[in-house]
This record gives sequence, structure tokens and C-alpha cells, in this order.
Amino acid sequence: MEKRSSSNLGAVSSSLYVSFQVIANMLSTKIALLPFLNWSVDGGTIIYPLTFTLRDFVHKTLGKVKSRQIVILAAVINLVMALLFILVGKMRPDPSWQYQEAYEKILLPVWRITMGSIIAQVISELVDTEVFSFVYHRFADVLAVLASNTVALVVDSVVFTFVAFYGQLPTPVLWQILATNIIIKLVMSLISSPAIKLVPRQVEINQI
Repeated sequence: MEKRSSSNLGAVSSSLYVSFQVIANMLSTKIALLPFLNWSVDGGTIIYPLTFTLRDFVHKTLGKVKSRQIVILAAVINLVMALLFILVGKMRPDPSWQYQEAYEKILLPVWRITMGSIIAQVISELVDTEVFSFVYHRFADVLAVLASNTVALVVDSVVFTFVAFYGQLPTPVLWQILATNIIIKLVMSLISSPAIKLVPRQVEINQI
């Protein structure tokens, strides 16, 4: 029964992590304005911060090694998704289907944004893994989530913003996107971090 519970928790955590990664990458193709503040932000920032805490769920239920594997798997799935959008986009549309232009504008990836997102994801989530492991062995799990998420979200925001948009957007917009990314991700991290208490550790402590 305990083994099945571990498997279920790990599977659910991994599935949610990968799903949120894919959704965030799709949403990141739009630059929006935050209500009231009118700060520029990529759409993926709305959901992406939760992936850091979800990765910690995976780490706590499946261990450090498998957590790294899930991070790489999510990156591969995002890349395959982008390639499939291109493949289907190049296929000749049925004459009765009038949405080819809309498809191309919405779903065909902007490669700088796509690659910036994937590169930032891999680097920041692997950093998250190492920081979480270090802090978890010395302090409480909530503190491990807060510390790892804080470091990782700064790394992610800097890498993504500059790879995806440097030289393409005006400098003030670039800094707005970076600042907004960090602020929103930090707030979301603070809100979601206590949820780690809901996930019991399912592996030996030396696997964390």
C-alpha cells in the first residue's frame, strides 16, 4: 500500500509539473500588461512559478535523480511540441478550413522565445534541485522550497528574458518583463511553498 501511494504521488506530481511547463511555454508567446500596474509580462508567468514548487513535490516523492530526469523530460516534450506545431503548420490546409493564418500566428513558435524558455527551464530547475537538496538536509522542507524557488526563479527570469527578448524589445520593456517576472514568481512561490507539507516524503533521506 505504501509503495502504491508513493507511486501515485510521484506520478501525479510529475504529470502536473510537465503539464504546467507545457502550458506556460504556450502562454509565453504573448506579452501582456498587468491590470492596474500596466507592467509588461509574458503570459506564461501566470502559471510558470508553480512549476518550481511542483518540481519540489517530485523531488520529495521520487528523489533527486528522478527529479532531474523529469526536468529534462519536460524540456524534451516542450521541444517536440514546438516541432509538431511547425510540422502541422506546414501541411496544406483543407480548402474548407479558413484558419491557416490564425494557426500560424498563434501556434507556430517564435524560436527565440521557445528556446529561451526551454534553456531557462532546464538551468533554473536543475539549480532548484541542488538548492532544495542542500537546504532540505539542513532545515525544514518549507524553507527548502522557499530557498530553492527564490534562487531558481531569479536565474530563470534572467536567462529567459535576455535569451528571448534582448535586442528585440526596447530596453525599458525588457527590464519591466524581468522585474515583473521576478516579482510575480516570488509572490506565487511564497503562496505555494507551504503546500510541500501536504506531500509526505516517499524516499530515503539520502535520495533527496
